[in-house]
Formats: sequence, C-alpha cells, structure tokens
Amino acid sequence: MRVLGVDPGLTRCGVGVVEGVAGRPLTMIGVGVVRTAADAELGHRLVAVERGIEQWLDEHRPEYVAVERVFSQHNVRTVMGTAQASAVAMLCAARRGIPVALHTPSEVKAAVTGSGRADKAQVGAMVTRLLRV
Repeated sequence: MRVLGVDPGLTRCGVGVVEGVAGRPLTMIGVGVVRTAADAELGHRLVAVERGIEQWLDEHRPEYVAVERVFSQHNVRTVMGTAQASAVAMLCAARRGIPVALHTPSEVKAAVTGSGRADKAQVGAMVTRLLRV
C-alpha cells in the first residue's frame, strides 16, 4: 500500500509518501514541502498548494491520502490557512478517486509513539526508527 501523507499549511505544506505491507517495515518513498510566499494573494497561494499536491500525486501514484485533521487553536488566522490547505489536499485526492483519511495530531502521535501527548522530538525519533532513515 502506498500512502501520501499531508501535514497541511498555507506557507509550508508537508508531504511524504510511504509504502508498506501490514506486519512489515515501511519504506519512505519521498518527503518534501510545498511552499507558498506569505505575502502572495490567497487565491494564488491555494493554486500553488494544489499544483504541489498534484505533482506529488502524479509522481508517486498513492492508493490513499492521509491528511492531518485541522484542530482548534487560538490563532484563527493559522487555523483558516491550515483548513484551506487541508481542503485543497482532499479535493486533489477526491478528483482522482483516491480515498482520504483524516487524522488528528493526537491520533498520529499515538500511532507512531504509543502516546497521543508525545512531543515533536519523540515523534521524529520514532519516525526515523520506523522508516530506518
């Protein structure tokens, strides 16, 4: 199974592709960031995110797309940008008929480290071990 993971953001949208079979180690196929200029007009930024996601879909042909679910923050502007980038990723996948799964940050942390309260360093260490990089 090949999965494109998306950590949505309007300025920096993280993307990564992993491949694997249940019970076997995962293989990292690619990792990157789709970037947009913070001073660019919103519509142009959304188009840039779309183009970046489409490139990843074209190049890696995932069977599934996993998107980090937007969670509530105090900074409404940040939440809006994250939600917009998330919607673009879901739209790109839906347009191609690729199933999309949404996961909260806590769900991702729990799946990777065993704890939904793990910090970035713990998650990074476990991802490094799981993907053998």
